[in-house]
Amino acid sequence: MTQRQFMISLWLIASVFTLFFLIWVLPAVAETWNIPAAFAAGFVNPFAAGYSTDVIMCWVTLAAWVLYDRQQHQIKYGWLCLLLGLVPGVATGFACYLILRLRQNSAL
Repeated sequence: MTQRQFMISLWLIASVFTLFFLIWVLPAVAETWNIPAAFAAGFVNPFAAGYSTDVIMCWVTLAAWVLYDRQQHQIKYGWLCLLLGLVPGVATGFACYLILRLRQNSAL
């Protein structure tokens, strides 16, 4: 896979998940705007709890990587990707961080 193909696939992943979030999740949250209840809904059964915990730990891993890269490799604006990792989700934040990192490393 070329770097261009990789970048296109990352943009596609981030876009597809964001679209899913806007169509499927946002309307459900907008009914009450009860964010704690929406978060708790991810833990309604053992399977959902497993997936939700996995997503949370992926975000924590991304945060550790962003902090490391900021200090060791001077990657800037990673905090924006951490915010995108919260809303709409880790799939978007992680893909955007890889794009950001590739662009900044290519500029060096």
